[in-house]
Amino acid sequence: MKYLKKRIWIPIVSLALLVGVSSFKGGFFEIAKQIEIFTTLFKELNMNYVDETNPAELMDAAIKNMLSELDPYTVFMNEQDVEAFKIRNRGAYSGIGALIRTYKDKLVVIEPYKDYPADKAGLKAGDEIIQIGEIKVADFKEDALDLLKGAKNSSVNLIYKRAGKTQTTAVKREDVEVDAVPFYQLIDAQTGYIVLSRFNRKASKQTKEALIDLKGQGASRIVLDLRGNPGGLLSEAIAVCNLFVPKDELIVTTKSKVQKFNKTYKTRKKPVDTHIPLVVMVNGRSASASEIVSGALQDLDRAVVLGARSFGKGLVQRPMKLTYGTQLKVTISRYYTPSGRCIQSLDYWNRDKDGKAKRNENFEEFKTRNGRKVYDGGGVLPDVEVEALKSNALLKALEGNQIIFDFATEFVQNNQFETIHQYRFENSHYNQFKEFVANSSFSYKTKSEKHLEKAREADAKEANPQLDTKYEELLAAITQNKIEGLDRYKTQIVRAINDELVKRYFYREGLYTYYLTADVAIQEATALLADGGKYSKLLK
Repeated sequence: MKYLKKRIWIPIVSLALLVGVSSFKGGFFEIAKQIEIFTTLFKELNMNYVDETNPAELMDAAIKNMLSELDPYTVFMNEQDVEAFKIRNRGAYSGIGALIRTYKDKLVVIEPYKDYPADKAGLKAGDEIIQIGEIKVADFKEDALDLLKGAKNSSVNLIYKRAGKTQTTAVKREDVEVDAVPFYQLIDAQTGYIVLSRFNRKASKQTKEALIDLKGQGASRIVLDLRGNPGGLLSEAIAVCNLFVPKDELIVTTKSKVQKFNKTYKTRKKPVDTHIPLVVMVNGRSASASEIVSGALQDLDRAVVLGARSFGKGLVQRPMKLTYGTQLKVTISRYYTPSGRCIQSLDYWNRDKDGKAKRNENFEEFKTRNGRKVYDGGGVLPDVEVEALKSNALLKALEGNQIIFDFATEFVQNNQFETIHQYRFENSHYNQFKEFVANSSFSYKTKSEKHLEKAREADAKEANPQLDTKYEELLAAITQNKIEGLDRYKTQIVRAINDELVKRYFYREGLYTYYLTADVAIQEATALLADGGKYSKLLK
């Protein structure tokens, strides 16, 4: 065994020395030095550690920890990650057709796609998959999600839990198409509504088809919904902008320390319609390519942006091929909208004492083509803000801890609605939600609470009973304020609950249909477009 290890390490050490020599000549002695230190450390650790080690796992952990010091978008992708990355961009794959979340001992169905294998097999959101074929998820050391993938028409047996009961089903894998535009329809006789949910390779083509179809149905104004769109391909973002702005229009500029990544991107084709009134909707989960589109159309005064401040991702990544089918997805540049602003909100290179990225709070002013004021550094700020779309610490904590998701799982087991028109979430239902929260293990800390606890720790050495009592009173007041937050932020929380519940009952298509009559942001966008004077005034 030791002989094999030595055979493996001799060429690796030689390679490191070779890299060291060539790098030194190229002025990169420090890089070569650190590579050689790491190589020799890794060799000695694996050859001499008291127990057997797993070199692959150690290296994987080392790489991930190294990259975590940079930004969350610079990541190492193994062969499976690379394939998943290609699938996301391609918009098609073979599988069971469901959004799945991975846990240590189970897989949880988040959303089965209508009429795809998981849906046909009877799987529902909230189902906990505990065994795939003969393999128990809890015993599988790799990503159990890979066990659900497979060739078209191949079958897999699943054991899952629902409401505490164990059930079985067989799923036959199929080709799954991931549409960039999952829904479009007329809101009224003159207003078209297009949902653009991701920027894969289908984005501009499907958006163009939807736009042309809606115009053919009589639409003379358009609402483009980018809420919840996490981004994707830069080329597709530019192509989507090109549908509404002329050829040879600057959309985005990228800047980097590497000269070849400094580029300007302009529209290249004939547009579909450069004059149709347009509202682009965004929220806190609209990121990257979504912000390129909304930011560019805002800077060019081509659209009114409506909703809530977007996520704030102004960084561009590119996959770099490594050995053995792996890749490094690395941040290569920052992007800038036509007015010159970068909307990156978090500074990963200047962190606080706890190691967390600092949020940009010093915004610089820029001007749109018509001279309107816009700002950098914190996502795209809408021209028209909708209070109901704004997030807050409580809502983020409820969603992050799966409280709303788990409540919805329980709710659908006890409440039935046959049609979208029958669906109602009443005040009595919200009281049930508040009770559900109270009986759960849910807890979160506000910024004030964290600061107060730190101050209390700093003053602990003084042993002042009176001061300690004051801290207790303040912390109790904060706790009470958090409880009252369920009422204070009821509008935003109910909206999130409705989004989850309507998907459970009527799939995602039903959710968009529900939006057409019940979504306050769409109502505001429709009213704005109907008021030509107000729309034009916002762009001047």
